[in-house]
Amino acid sequence: MKAIQLVTRGRPLEERTVEPEAPGPDDVMVRVAAVGICHSDVHYRKGPLGPRTLPITLGHEVAGTVVAAGERVDRTRVGERVCLHYQTFCGSCKWCLAGSEQFCGQGRMLGNSRPGGYAEFITVPSVNAVGLPDAIPFEQGAVMMCSSATSLHALRKARLAPGETVAVFGCGGLGMSAVQLARALGAREVFAVDTNPDRLDLAAAFGAVPIDATGDAVRQVHDATDGAGVDVSLEVIGLGSTMRQALDVLGVKGRAAIVGLSTDSIPVVPYADLVGREAEFIGVCDHLLSEIPQLLQFHLDGQLVLDEVVGATVPLSAGDVNDVMDRMERFGGAVRTVIIP
Repeated sequence: MKAIQLVTRGRPLEERTVEPEAPGPDDVMVRVAAVGICHSDVHYRKGPLGPRTLPITLGHEVAGTVVAAGERVDRTRVGERVCLHYQTFCGSCKWCLAGSEQFCGQGRMLGNSRPGGYAEFITVPSVNAVGLPDAIPFEQGAVMMCSSATSLHALRKARLAPGETVAVFGCGGLGMSAVQLARALGAREVFAVDTNPDRLDLAAAFGAVPIDATGDAVRQVHDATDGAGVDVSLEVIGLGSTMRQALDVLGVKGRAAIVGLSTDSIPVVPYADLVGREAEFIGVCDHLLSEIPQLLQFHLDGQLVLDEVVGATVPLSAGDVNDVMDRMERFGGAVRTVIIP
């Protein structure tokens, strides 16, 4: 089958022919219908973050149709529309039993430590293949498996409560989901912070207050909240400057959830930044299988709308995918681009 792989870090992805993995007893093979190009993949291509072993087929936002099933899998699953939870796990270690499978010692991530979805077929444990309702297009089901799911997990980690205020730094795939999901979870007001006017307009259409980050974003948020700051901030870009801003916009007992991949560091003055206002700086790692049903329901209820978020599609072509990633490195291009094999 055709696959697009990261062969050498710092170099363009390459189109290669690989053998599809045969399903094990508890696995399903999925014909890929759509796979999102996530900014994490751009980080992986650039390095140093990303897969330890190369070459690797990238792609962790995947949806498609089950075409084969292992001997211990219900045969009725063949033909099922599915979206894929990208973190595989053992199910029996202390982290899995605690519902935090992203820390499973045997866990492997699609498109990072096991083959991903930039391919015609992908094989995963059947538990990772979640039924995708007919009302949700494959393209949207795919991007929900990272950009939306991680945003929901971040808001839950930040303990967002109804009536609280939120600032979202970055209006790409994760940010657009975060704006909508914050509203769905009862946020009183959501501030969307970005430098791209088109993305700010889309965030405003989703009910957010746009904050133009070409100016002083922190001051604008404080002015808009009468100096109180926000209860929750999400940083989904991965820049030291926006991580610092996510901390600076917090009010008393505020919680900053850091999502974006980065090797940047930022200065923190413990008393002034955290202790004096009992603020929290929270790391967010991936998301949980248990969160996906709620996420799908938000979409079915019309509270998570991705029609304009999935702004472009490309074929399973290394040249096309590299072009998209080049634009993403410059923080340009569509909010989310999806590969259609």
